[in-house]
Amino acid sequence: MKKIDSRKNLYVALCGLMLIFGICGYYLLAPVSKADTTQYIYIDTNDTPDSVIAKIQPFSSMIGRTTLNMMIRHSSYDKDVRTGRYAIEPGDGAISVFRRLKNGHQTSMNLVIPEVRTMDRLASVLSHKLMLDSATIAEALTSEETCRKMGYDTCTIAAMFVPNTYDVYWNMSIDDLLERMQKEHDRFWQGDREAKAARIQLTPNEVATIASIIDEETANNAEKPMIAGMYLNRLKAGMPLQADPTIKFALKDFELKRIYHKLLDIDSPYNTYRYEGLPPGPIKIASIKGIDAVLNHVEHEYLYMCAKEDFSGSHNFAQNYQEHLKNAAKYAKALNERGIK
Repeated sequence: MKKIDSRKNLYVALCGLMLIFGICGYYLLAPVSKADTTQYIYIDTNDTPDSVIAKIQPFSSMIGRTTLNMMIRHSSYDKDVRTGRYAIEPGDGAISVFRRLKNGHQTSMNLVIPEVRTMDRLASVLSHKLMLDSATIAEALTSEETCRKMGYDTCTIAAMFVPNTYDVYWNMSIDDLLERMQKEHDRFWQGDREAKAARIQLTPNEVATIASIIDEETANNAEKPMIAGMYLNRLKAGMPLQADPTIKFALKDFELKRIYHKLLDIDSPYNTYRYEGLPPGPIKIASIKGIDAVLNHVEHEYLYMCAKEDFSGSHNFAQNYQEHLKNAAKYAKALNERGIK
């Protein structure tokens, strides 16, 4: 009889343990998210356990959130809240999400470097995509010391950025960002591009500078190698580039539709009407198409160009100044007829 009672007690105990394990498993494996798609939370340096739960709350299930909250409360998580961008997939259990947050196993993201005109604008754009604030980014890009460490100055630093999409972590530091961009720049230039730049006796920074001007001259990628050839011809001949986009950059007025003669007096190293050679650096982050247009420019004898009077985005090219004046007159007439000032 005692043997039977002993077995019954053991059976009851095992059933109790199984029930306890089942309940624990149910809560630990309960999905945190009630959404059908992947959700992301962004944890920064100001976050606390309470704010982390608050960020999860809008898309979370009650059981999953309650369990996760309990695990966070009864652990050392509050002593080391790890920053980052964390993905919470449909079906991810509370214990899985907790481990991810606790160990800092964040999810990478795609960072797009845009073709912007100024470093202030770049800082603003990147601050909306990364944990870094715009002031921190802008300070680094306008610091002579920081730029010098990267091998640039505050005028040429724009040449370091290659507009592309990069896999990065949201909470990367400013040093990590700059080092990564430098590595991507070197990877982009090594090999064929570097060799082509050397053949036309230009540095990558100089190529990027010419490319940035070409990008501002036209959005017509097919015509960019022609324009590149014209500017290279001017450099070889010792002529000033006389590029209108550099005047807009010098004035920091990118909405100008026409460049009048009175605007050409501005005393700026970016005034390519006043100063021969290249400006101190790119007037925007040059496009890959623009860079490759310089490296693969069309060989010709044109020294002048003017936008076509049909506003197609293409240009009329000329070998001499007299021919150029005729093209310029046609374009000015078209601007006047449309009332463009």
